[in-house]
Amino acid sequence: MPTVNVHPEGWKPAKGYANGMIGEGRMLFVGGQIGWTADQVFETDDFIGQMSQALENILAVVQEAGGSASDITRLTWYVTDKAEYLAHQREVGAAYRAVMGYHFPAMTMVVVAGLVEDRAKIEIEATAMLA
Repeated sequence: MPTVNVHPEGWKPAKGYANGMIGEGRMLFVGGQIGWTADQVFETDDFIGQMSQALENILAVVQEAGGSASDITRLTWYVTDKAEYLAHQREVGAAYRAVMGYHFPAMTMVVVAGLVEDRAKIEIEATAMLA
């Protein structure tokens, strides 16, 4: 059974995320990924660049386990600057779709005072349901 979106009847449509996801299979828990490369090098201090890299890192872990973006059921985003995130909504959407396609799992965003890596502007953790 592939993962499917769970949306309560009568609720307004969720935009860019799902309220819930359901599926059967092996669960993969992906630790928080930040915007550095596989060599742990930041190639940019740009929010969108780091966000894209963090999503690519998540997708690499999911693919290594035999899955794809469509198997991701949950993303939790930790951002250090809410205003920066909100100021770039259009770019966030475009960058997200470039990596994840039109798959929108359940998502939560948390604004934090800082991340362990000082240059990191975002950290994203994921859960995937693999067949």
